[in-house]
Amino acid sequence: MTPAVVALLMLAGLSEALGRATPVAVRRRGVPRSRMLRLVLAGAVVEGAVFALWPLTAWTLAELLLGSPPPGDGVEWTPGLVAPLVLSAVLAFPLLGSLLHLLLFVGVGAGLTGPLSAASGLGWWTAAGCVSVAGVVLGVAVEGVRRLVVRMSATDTAEVP
Repeated sequence: MTPAVVALLMLAGLSEALGRATPVAVRRRGVPRSRMLRLVLAGAVVEGAVFALWPLTAWTLAELLLGSPPPGDGVEWTPGLVAPLVLSAVLAFPLLGSLLHLLLFVGVGAGLTGPLSAASGLGWWTAAGCVSVAGVVLGVAVEGVRRLVVRMSATDTAEVP
């Protein structure tokens, strides 16, 4: 991955993390800013990593479907592929609405489908299924981590006098 792609993925992760942490900060006014900053930065790294894993996970699913390694070299984020992801993360700041957010991520997933289909030799619809399943699995996993962090931070703030 090029430094530009890493920077774009981190920017998308930061936007996602800000969108997720802002409601927590509003509901819990007593949380110190330094703690919120640490949560946002940690969230940005986690979200950026999840975004970075999306093509790799879809490629792995394609390998499982084919039963042997696909003939291509794999699918990686390129600046052209990751730019719509950053745009969707910024435009669909999670506070603006889940439906808009979902629609934009479906568009980004459709953008990943073409390169996956070409690199793996799978049909477009099968590649779209791999991208979709990978996105859902990663989304569910990161949502579980979010809920765990919120639960743990609620316990920590309840214990502090």
